[in-house]
Amino acid sequence: MQWEMLPSPNFKQAVIDAQKICVLTMGVLEKHGEHLCLGTDYLTAHRIGCLAGERENVMVFPPFYFGQIYEARCFPGCVTLEPSLTLQVIQGVCDEIGRNGFRKIVIYNGHGGNDFMLNYFAQTQLWKQKPYTVYVQEKWIPDPELWKQWLAIREAKDTGGHACETETSYTMCDYPQGVRMDQIAEPTHSLDRLKAFETDGFLGIKWYSKYPDHYAGDARTANPEKGKIWQEILVKGLADFIKRVKADEVAPALEKEFFEREKSIRNFEK
Repeated sequence: MQWEMLPSPNFKQAVIDAQKICVLTMGVLEKHGEHLCLGTDYLTAHRIGCLAGERENVMVFPPFYFGQIYEARCFPGCVTLEPSLTLQVIQGVCDEIGRNGFRKIVIYNGHGGNDFMLNYFAQTQLWKQKPYTVYVQEKWIPDPELWKQWLAIREAKDTGGHACETETSYTMCDYPQGVRMDQIAEPTHSLDRLKAFETDGFLGIKWYSKYPDHYAGDARTANPEKGKIWQEILVKGLADFIKRVKADEVAPALEKEFFEREKSIRNFEK
């Protein structure tokens, strides 16, 4: 079920039918080489979320494209919010999802630059008790067999990661108008300009130091047939994650226990 497609009178029943579970898909607006559209990440993530949501009959929130993409602010078309505001917006959206009756929120992320931020966001849920539990899917393909299938059809074996063969292929599936194959640049590899910190350091400028043109990989071998296979693997991974969220009673119970203990400390301080 897609939130934005429902009429208001049907919404309460839809929440019940979705077992009070909502999927929030996330991406950003950023440069993807010279050949892919700015919305690649959020468009792809939302499509995967909708396909998985149909299989598991849960609600899918409208496309969301505010996240961590400060490393692309030097390119036209990138959209960012002030860092603390970004977290406030994500929290506000989750609070609104909760206010509408959902008790479990699955965050599906289509942009690697959001990873650290979303793990931190999940941790911040322990600051204040909420009527819902947030689940962040950390790994797209946890199943080793699915990962083997993924690698088996990948031709660009030694490079990839952004606007590459895989991203270009699954963008071609549903958004061919956002792909310009005639604009694909030569394959790119990391420039390693921060080699001194490659193994044990992290800097905000690290991604830019490697890929100053915001293109990592070789998209020349992309095609929609590969994209369909890869998309199906991602949908299976998310659908399985949602299924486990449906069955989970442990996380909400642990949060309840945690906040009861936290409340007892506050009462003691008084």
